[in-house]
Amino acid sequence: MRLMEPYLDKGRTVTTDNYFTSLSLANRLLACNTALLGTINKIRREIPPPAKNTKGREEFSTHVYTSGSAILTAYAPKKNKAVCILSTMHKQVTISEGRKRKPNTITDYNSMKCGVDIMDQKVRGYTVRAGTRRWPVAVFYNMLDLAAMNAHVLYTTCTRSTESRRDFLHALAEELRRRFLQEKTMAKKQRPPPAPGKTTQCQVQIHCNRNHSSERCAVCAKYTCRKCRKDGPWICSNC
Repeated sequence: MRLMEPYLDKGRTVTTDNYFTSLSLANRLLACNTALLGTINKIRREIPPPAKNTKGREEFSTHVYTSGSAILTAYAPKKNKAVCILSTMHKQVTISEGRKRKPNTITDYNSMKCGVDIMDQKVRGYTVRAGTRRWPVAVFYNMLDLAAMNAHVLYTTCTRSTESRRDFLHALAEELRRRFLQEKTMAKKQRPPPAPGKTTQCQVQIHCNRNHSSERCAVCAKYTCRKCRKDGPWICSNC
């Protein structure tokens, strides 16, 4: 709703995938004169039980359910399989005369889904996503993927470059890594030494447990305690 604020109360239609679509969101958008059209996951509790049951469903069959101004279309592209579309854009569902007998909700969604499914398809090709059970980490991975995708679109549009997204992402990662290492090196050089006679926390912590020291390693410039030094008094155990 925060992202849609500039477009509310203008009679527009927003297309969503099953991650966002819900009956409550559709009603909130409809109250702001904005329609919603999108696929909805069958595990949602607002989905009626007959729409969830796909066993024995005929191929290319359509079932329609209504709740106020919202219309739920359950279309079976294959036998024993159904795709659910929630819409507040349509007043009624009509079936095409083709072989697949697609309803107009499915046809309209396919024509407007390019900004949803194609983006997900491109991001899935080159992603930083890794297995995790923490949803904030998953959201962060998705933010990185979308930022890199948008950066490539802006780069090719502004420079008229034909560089592939794979080469662009590789160059972007190298540039970010180089900048991070430069900032890290500058931070080490600008780090003030401890005052004479005072100690600071050991930054190596291999053989100690939060011991303290006032001396630095000659190689990595980390503060190291007496237990974590080796090869003389100026080199830590890591180096």
